[in-house]
Amino acid sequence: MTNLAILIAALLVILSIVSSKLSGRLGIPGLLLFLIIGMVAGSEGPGGIDFSDYSITQFVGIIALVFILYSGGLDTHWKETKPILRRGIVLATFGVLVTTAIAGYAAMILFQIPLLHALLMGAVVASTDASAVFSVLKERALDLKGSIKPLLEFESGSNDPMAVFLTIGLIELIKHPEHPWYSIIPEFIQEMAIGGIMGLVLGRFAVLLFNRTNLMFDGLYSVLSLGIALLVYGLTAVAGGSGFLAVYLAAIVIGNSEFIHKKSVIQFHDGISWLMSIGMFLILGLLVFPSQLLSVAVPALILSLVLMFVARPISVYLSTLFSKMPWNEKHMVSWVGLRGAVPITLATFPLLAGVEHSQTIFNAAFFIVLSSIMVQGTSLPMVARWLKVGSKAAPGSHMPLDYTPTGHNKNDLSEVVIPPNSPIHGLRLVDAHLPVEALVVLIFRDGDYVIPRGSTELKSGDILQILGSKVAIEQVKEMLKPAN
Repeated sequence: MTNLAILIAALLVILSIVSSKLSGRLGIPGLLLFLIIGMVAGSEGPGGIDFSDYSITQFVGIIALVFILYSGGLDTHWKETKPILRRGIVLATFGVLVTTAIAGYAAMILFQIPLLHALLMGAVVASTDASAVFSVLKERALDLKGSIKPLLEFESGSNDPMAVFLTIGLIELIKHPEHPWYSIIPEFIQEMAIGGIMGLVLGRFAVLLFNRTNLMFDGLYSVLSLGIALLVYGLTAVAGGSGFLAVYLAAIVIGNSEFIHKKSVIQFHDGISWLMSIGMFLILGLLVFPSQLLSVAVPALILSLVLMFVARPISVYLSTLFSKMPWNEKHMVSWVGLRGAVPITLATFPLLAGVEHSQTIFNAAFFIVLSSIMVQGTSLPMVARWLKVGSKAAPGSHMPLDYTPTGHNKNDLSEVVIPPNSPIHGLRLVDAHLPVEALVVLIFRDGDYVIPRGSTELKSGDILQILGSKVAIEQVKEMLKPAN
């Protein structure tokens, strides 16, 4: 039985990975295909796999979210995030609260359930999902303008604690109606404060651990990073704080610091993040019973439309009311309100707590996630072009050379693109007079690699791989810019 389970799991993961290439050609998010594969393999599909364990789903969902948030934090650039920090915090807290209220009121009318149960449904589906946002943005290769991308990434990475708090808080109020609603506020303050402090402190500790632990094998640094992610979550949760917030903040601190094997560790976690997303959506697909969705299809579809066109836009516009963010960027942020694995994971909380109407909440959450990925995830490139806020990102050059920093913040290996109308276009490398501390080690041109020599002619569109000090590399970027 164990061998068969391993075989089935391997086949499902490989099939999901292969299908991700098909998703690009069809113009649909890979997450949607992962869900469909899970549903086809489930008890009501041809696969016939009988799976209905909500406790395992919740456990796997929490672990998956930890690594997805950790990977997202490692890729978060503080210089890009700092200008949108206030907006991001407001959107991740106040925005989730507004979405919960609007969605909850709509759910009360649509599903004819008590107000607290309806608000619980609203809280379950209120947050944008990190796994959905991170994976869809990477998969669609969207180059979003202005502050859209850092705001979306920060919001999706930091709004889960608010959704988790509201979900657990509302469950407590439903099970203990004698408690006043404001009794959960001190717990929220405690979770956010402890989570924030421990995330920042443990992030600094992790950087020191990376640089001062002289491990015998390079591969152990990635394993060490796995342990750090779990340690940050577990230690913070045991201390009464938000483990999700701590993991994300710790990863931001780590990702914006210099440490040994940084690039390989980040690449490792990118793969782990994809594995967690695939595994989570496969499990969610296995868990759902399509026949049960029919009973909630109409009200859930209407609630999904309310989230897309009413709750999400209002929460974004109120959260950015006093910012100078252009209207088209606000529209784009409001449209990228993707729901993913988090709402379905949160929907297992009322099921395990034995809350009335919990099965309805779970089925509605699944339907909302499905429709969100289908509609919003598929239409992102089109909406970005319509709002004039994005374009197709340039494909990666796949440079074969790698560089492992020592952790002393001296040198870096960076890729720089020569833009159109650059003043060095047509010049020989020796005549470009690049900084002495910036060594061009490789050039990527027209799908091939060029070994640079002093006589090599530089052309617009060339991707230069440069080894040197960070100051020198920034000087090169300035030299390449077209003259005004």
